[in-house]
Amino acid sequence: MMGFTRMGSITRAAEARRAGMREARLGLLAKLLRLDWALVVVLCAIAAIGFLMLYSVSGGSADPYANRQMTRFCAGLVIMMMIAVFDIRLWRLTAAPAYLGALALLVLVEVMGTTQGGATRWIALGPLRLQPSELMKVTLVMALAAYYAWLPLHRVSHPLWMIPPVMIILIPTALVLKQPDLGTALLLGLGGGVVMFLAGVSLWYFIAVGAAGIGTVWATMASQGTEWQILKDYQYRRIGTFLNPAEDPLGAGYHITQSKIAMGSGGFDGRGFMQGTQSRLNFLPEKHTDFIFTTLAEEFGFVGTMMLLTLYLVVAVLCFLATLRITDRFGALMTGGIGAAFFFFWAVNMAMVTGLIPVVGVPLPLVSYGGSAMLVLMLAFGLVQSAYIHRR
Repeated sequence: MMGFTRMGSITRAAEARRAGMREARLGLLAKLLRLDWALVVVLCAIAAIGFLMLYSVSGGSADPYANRQMTRFCAGLVIMMMIAVFDIRLWRLTAAPAYLGALALLVLVEVMGTTQGGATRWIALGPLRLQPSELMKVTLVMALAAYYAWLPLHRVSHPLWMIPPVMIILIPTALVLKQPDLGTALLLGLGGGVVMFLAGVSLWYFIAVGAAGIGTVWATMASQGTEWQILKDYQYRRIGTFLNPAEDPLGAGYHITQSKIAMGSGGFDGRGFMQGTQSRLNFLPEKHTDFIFTTLAEEFGFVGTMMLLTLYLVVAVLCFLATLRITDRFGALMTGGIGAAFFFFWAVNMAMVTGLIPVVGVPLPLVSYGGSAMLVLMLAFGLVQSAYIHRR
């Protein structure tokens, strides 16, 4: 009987090796056919909504926003396909160098970064401007996924082995906060936390972090006006505006007040394409970036916003389903982390423009105008596709 059991084990091992060899021999065409094409179609649909809204905020012109955004998205699709066809094991090997490279760029921002709107977040590379914090959103997830793929399961919640992932999250978060960029710092923490949760870290750690978060909020508010003030003055104004926008409707409360007026005027089915008064008459600030969702709500109403929200939810569900099908631990953790980061990305933006949370300067993914965010996001989905193609 033991002989039969041993022979069965040998047979299963041989079948696994043959399956692995078949995966390795997959040709380029076969890999492209194994893409998650449903995900590709949904991403294209979301981007198309973005092109439409950028055309609208430009007053019925493809310049200066829509044409550039379409060019970036097409380049992003090519990048996604190129990344997808490489074996997922390659991306596991490059996770640590990619993270360290993004971290070095964040440090470089402090040395030679360009400032806009009171924040230093970009590095000028000739005619291009790179925002390293966008790249960190992806490389941080990769680094944590690679760490937990290497770490034995029985050590996942051990206090000693919790130090590296915590430092992986805290170091770039601190650098991003210094820029200052509260929104991106929040997204880094949330994305990293999801990867740790998926890896099996004990819930008690998350409870402790929640308690520490409450203490941090209290300390942050208590520090206002003192020598050890934690946030910038304008960030405190944003918090005050969040609590009472009517207190300064023409100053700090202007953004959120105009945003609510625009969304309310959209009603159920909207005013019509290019018929939004708040955006057309330039009452709505940052209408092509952070507040583009408000433009959509004014022109297409509840129907249009629910359509976009549904597309975003479909992306999150497809990433979750892919996570369940991927047998490689690194690929599964990375896919789950990127899917969660994408979810938080648009959820924070929508909560911000509707007044549910303070304005933190987070763009709407694939819809808001921006080069770094668009290309990095397509790079991230290329990694998801790589994990999906090589899921066995």
